[in-house]
Amino acid sequence: MTPPTLGQAPSQQHRTRAIGTGSAHAKAILLGEHAVVYGAPALALPIPQLTVVASAGRSPDSTDDQDDVLSTMTASASRQLVTEASGSLGRLVTEAKAYLGVPDGPRLDVIVDCAIPPGRGLGSSAACARAIVLALAELFDRRMSEGETFDLVQTAENVAHGRASGVDARAVGAPAPLVFQGGEAHELAVGCDGLFIIADSGDVGRTKDAVELLRTEFLRRPGAREEFVRRAWYLTDEARRALAAGRPRKLGACLTDNHELLRAAGLSTDRIDTLVDTALAAGSLGAKITGGGLGGCMIALTEMGQAREVTRRLHAAGAARTWAVPLKGPSRHAR
Repeated sequence: MTPPTLGQAPSQQHRTRAIGTGSAHAKAILLGEHAVVYGAPALALPIPQLTVVASAGRSPDSTDDQDDVLSTMTASASRQLVTEASGSLGRLVTEAKAYLGVPDGPRLDVIVDCAIPPGRGLGSSAACARAIVLALAELFDRRMSEGETFDLVQTAENVAHGRASGVDARAVGAPAPLVFQGGEAHELAVGCDGLFIIADSGDVGRTKDAVELLRTEFLRRPGAREEFVRRAWYLTDEARRALAAGRPRKLGACLTDNHELLRAAGLSTDRIDTLVDTALAAGSLGAKITGGGLGGCMIALTEMGQAREVTRRLHAAGAARTWAVPLKGPSRHAR
C-alpha cells in the first residue's frame, strides 16, 4: 500500500473512546541484520516477555508547549535515548493523527510504558511506535490493517534509524519466528525444539553509527558490499533450511559463522565477543551478536539441558541481564 502522507486523512467519522491502548513486543534478529537492507533475507524471533504498552487519550490541558508523547521507560533508559525516541514518536503521533482523520480539538496525551531496553537491537523503537499506532486507532475506533500499521511504524523507524529495512516493524507484532525479505514477511517453518538465550552486554548499540561504518567500508573496498551480502544471504538460507529440517546443530553453526562475518566487518565489540565465546564454551550450539551492532545483545542457541549453565556463565562473564526465549517445533502454522 502507499504510505500515508501527512494531511491526506480518510474521509470518515470516528467515534472517540475515553482511552485507547495498544501493545507490542521485542524481537531479536537471528541472521541477516544489515544485509537485509540490501535485499537479503533476515530471520527474526519475537520476544513476547518484553513488552511495551501505549495509552492514548484527550488531554484536559490544551496548551501547545508540551510534547504529545510522555515516555515512562521502565527499562531505565538514559535521558539521551528517551529524548531521541520521543522525537521520532512525536512525529509518529502527528502523522497517525493526520492519517486517522483526527479532528481539531484538545491535545492528545500518549503515554508509553516500555520494558524493552533501548539501544540493544531488540526493536524498542519499532515496538513503541506500533503500540502508539494501535492505541490511537482504538481511541478513534478505527480498525487498521496490518499494512497500514506497518507503514506508520516504518515512518517512525526511518526517522529513528535512517533507512530502515522494515524487519523490526514487522517482527514486533509477529506471533512466531518469521523470515523477512523485500518488505514481505512469512512465518518460519520450525522443525526442532530449543532455547535462545539473549544476553545484554550493558553497552548501548548505535544502529545509525553501525550502518555508517558498514557503508564507509563498502565504499572504501570495491566488492565488499557484494561479498558481505552474498555471505550473509547464504548463511541465512542455510539456517532457514536447518530450522525447518530440525537440525539445531547446523542452525547453531550458521549463527556462529554469521557472528564471524559481522565481527570481521567491525560491528561487534570486545564485550560481545566475550559473551559469544562464553556461550559456546558453556555448550551452546551457536552464538552471535544480534541487531545493529557496536554494542547491544548477543543471542545463543542452547539445548534445554545446557541453559542453566550457559546463563550462569554469561552473568559471570559480565552480562547485564539475560532472557530465555523458547523455540518450539514442529510449527502447526508452518508454510
